Amino acid sequence: MTDTRVFHRHLHSVPPVATAGKGMYLTDSSGRHYLDASGGAAVSCLGHGHPDVLAAMHAQIDQLAYAHTSFFTTEVAEELASHLIQRAPAGMSNVYFVSGGSEAVEAAMKMARQYFVETGQPQRSHFIARRQSYHGNTLGALSVGGNQWRREPFAPLLIPATHVSPCYPYREQREDESPGQYGQRLARELEAAIERLGSDKVIAFIAETVGGATAGVITAVPGYFKAVREVCDRHGVLLILDEVMCGMGRTGTLHACEQEGVVPDLLVIAKGLGGGYQPIGAVLAQGRIVDAMSRGSGFFQHGHTYLGHAVACAAALAVQKVIERDGLLARVREGGATLQGLLRSVFANHPHIGDIRGRGLFWGIELVKDKGSKAPFDPSLRLHARIKKEAMARGLMVYPMGGTVDGRYGDHVLLAPPFIAAEADLALIAERLDAAIAAAIQST
Repeated sequence: MTDTRVFHRHLHSVPPVATAGKGMYLTDSSGRHYLDASGGAAVSCLGHGHPDVLAAMHAQIDQLAYAHTSFFTTEVAEELASHLIQRAPAGMSNVYFVSGGSEAVEAAMKMARQYFVETGQPQRSHFIARRQSYHGNTLGALSVGGNQWRREPFAPLLIPATHVSPCYPYREQREDESPGQYGQRLARELEAAIERLGSDKVIAFIAETVGGATAGVITAVPGYFKAVREVCDRHGVLLILDEVMCGMGRTGTLHACEQEGVVPDLLVIAKGLGGGYQPIGAVLAQGRIVDAMSRGSGFFQHGHTYLGHAVACAAALAVQKVIERDGLLARVREGGATLQGLLRSVFANHPHIGDIRGRGLFWGIELVKDKGSKAPFDPSLRLHARIKKEAMARGLMVYPMGGTVDGRYGDHVLLAPPFIAAEADLALIAERLDAAIAAAIQST
């Protein structure tokens, strides 16, 4: 295809035309097959073309495709909400459905702000987040996000937010401190930021439970999130956990925060909620937040045209039922152990693989020019883009990104294969990725 009227992400080239998807693979218009090792952007948790999800969508379309939520609720939205709350962290009482992750983050931010307005604390107006985080591309989400190259062109439009250090042990844990000491240091940094801004001025601290696309799957050291939760509680600050990418089973439990032993005030989910079959995201809210609004104004001053869309809810409900029925959380844990072993084996002595990190079927590989010093490649080489090109040429979809270290320097590759991946699929992912990285580095 040489002519297009689509406003593509990159204006100097048109991507291949996807024509079909089945299981672990996507097919383009030339008949080439691509092994989806990243679920697109950690979205396609059940792979492509799952018959149960397609059947649920067809049935819902035949019954009711759309009803605006200012007039109606729907049976399928109610059922999905009940399903999610029954399996949610303690104290969660209600679900607010939107069309995706950025919308969900925006909704959580406004929900947190309105909670304090409703409870007589309107002076709370500030958010704290982390460097090298990603929370979405809408202006509010971009404001709290810590991805510098995404923020820079729109900086004059963003609301003020404070950014503290990420939990990034590969690069930022000191040699003289244990993981526990490192986590406590970061919690003290958060507390200092709250105190500097004023304890009664901060709305919330927002963080990805497992870092996603910007830093390349960084997992917290043990105890970090418990310490963060204690800091927030001491100062009456809400804790918003963004699990758009890492949640809904991706790390081996339905919610990634289960593995950290913490419960947030607001939990943001999306990608794996609907598995890519329809656009959907959600905010799970603690009962006390919902109750405060109920006792106060009686409504959430927010909304979108397609929130609670019936077909999207039907798709998401079907996805979640398949995950539960087929025992896919256990399969994620087993497949994650297999993939971890394969990556560590294949790249054990690779001179340019600095770190391999992850959890469940969510892994990041950080590339370095020099393994000893951890020096990154020159960003002008755009190594991450070269890897993506070489991987696609080998029939492999991975999710590379640049700016891993500080928004400019550093490259990583993110892997998030569908939960249905077999051992042979995982072995092929490791094999093709090894070849793609070698070719990309050679081309520099």
